[in-house]
Amino acid sequence: MSFQIDKAFVQTYKSNIEVQFQQMGSRLRPLVRQESQNAEFDFYDRIGPTDAVEILNRHSDTPLVETTHDRRRISLRDYDWADLIDRQDKLKMLADPTSPYTVNAAYALGRKVDATIIDAAFGTAYTGKTGSSTVAFNANQTIGNTYVETGSAAASNLTIGKLRRARFLFDSNEAAMDGEPLYAVVTASQIQSLLKTTEITSSDYNTVKALVNGELNTFMGFNFIRTELLPKSGNIRDCLFFAQQGLCLAVAQDINVDVGPRRDKRNSVQIYVSASFGASRMWEEKVLKVQCDETA
Repeated sequence: MSFQIDKAFVQTYKSNIEVQFQQMGSRLRPLVRQESQNAEFDFYDRIGPTDAVEILNRHSDTPLVETTHDRRRISLRDYDWADLIDRQDKLKMLADPTSPYTVNAAYALGRKVDATIIDAAFGTAYTGKTGSSTVAFNANQTIGNTYVETGSAAASNLTIGKLRRARFLFDSNEAAMDGEPLYAVVTASQIQSLLKTTEITSSDYNTVKALVNGELNTFMGFNFIRTELLPKSGNIRDCLFFAQQGLCLAVAQDINVDVGPRRDKRNSVQIYVSASFGASRMWEEKVLKVQCDETA
């Protein structure tokens, strides 16, 4: 609870409360497949590709082509957030802190959505009739931090070569359906690495006009999304590249806010925010891990 709220007592300095800089909610949620879920577990069935059979003889038997069938399981996870504002503290403040506290809480839940999506992308997927079988992240879907197109392997941040390799893997696996968006989720470090690359900043290679403002939005068919929530081990950052249908977010309860007095806390105002959601990697071929050395 807010034992530090006395820092905002009236001292004639400020008449409002400012929310500290942070990622303001979810950036990945609009980019992935979204479903509603009303059970602890839900199953999403998939079928695989098949081949047509050539007809070689008249009046021959009709062939039976077996369609591969499996499913992915998504389990819900519950999250909440709460803080108390003492009634006497509110009387000593120029600004009512309820609204900024609520906004701050919603931001936290939004970031948890992104963290859940990222965890699902690189983590274990659950499959089988009951969802008890596991599928680890496919190592063949990883572009290592030392990847180079030619020459000796060398540690690097995000490079043109890695982008070309990522695009090749999506295309060669037919992993991006016509018109399906491709996303590159990176941090500020990867953006800066690309901005130093001649091919990115040259109009001969790129038509991205957002670079004029120091921003990078699209290149090589990827829509770039920045978040600092991507996992990092030592100097190596795991960047997430995916096609929209490669990841699924299932939501049982969207971010819900409840503000009211706590009778057991002398009528202190409690801000309570909760949500229930889960995510899964739906298709191995639609998700890539691109490792980047942020010191290179």
